Amino acid sequence: MTVLSERNSAGVIRVEAAKLFFDRGYDATSLRQVAAASGLKVGSLYNHIDSKEHLLLQIMGGVIDDLVAAAHEAALLDGDAVHKLQAALAANLTFHAEHAQEVFIGNAELRSLSDGARHVVIEKRHEYELFLQGLVEDAGRAGLADVIDAKIHVYSFVAQATHIASWFKPGGRMNLDEIVAIYTKVALRELNVADADARVDQG
Repeated sequence: MTVLSERNSAGVIRVEAAKLFFDRGYDATSLRQVAAASGLKVGSLYNHIDSKEHLLLQIMGGVIDDLVAAAHEAALLDGDAVHKLQAALAANLTFHAEHAQEVFIGNAELRSLSDGARHVVIEKRHEYELFLQGLVEDAGRAGLADVIDAKIHVYSFVAQATHIASWFKPGGRMNLDEIVAIYTKVALRELNVADADARVDQG
């Protein structure tokens, strides 16, 4: 098997496992079911995972890694501290809406991990929150935002994104870009950013 096909198989396993964990729950899903959904034999799964828990950790840790990458990339744009925060928040919201299954699994199945694996996921989340917190603090130091408590603001922004993941469906009254714009305005208003709505409307 080539390296490329190995990578493709790993990706397929992660996607199919996420669907099953979302639909059935982690405990009710067997590796045999994951293998069947992935078009593999059970034994072939162990070329990519050590155990069912390792597969869950790959999904939960991997989605955080992807979220971090998206937010970091978004915040690289030219502009002031609020522009960078705004871009990261929009990326955060969009990612949660587009990865609703993985977000649900991350929240619902954290209890299913052993202490060591749970610590890995919690640390990844903490590092991401610190990244967002840094952007909030930068905006405050620049005199562009009224920061009451940066950590609590971040908790609010993360909760907003998690909320989107719980209800957003394509084809609704508003498209995702419109919804992200509204939530971003809410976040900037929370920080008392001057001309918050105009900033978002201008992109």
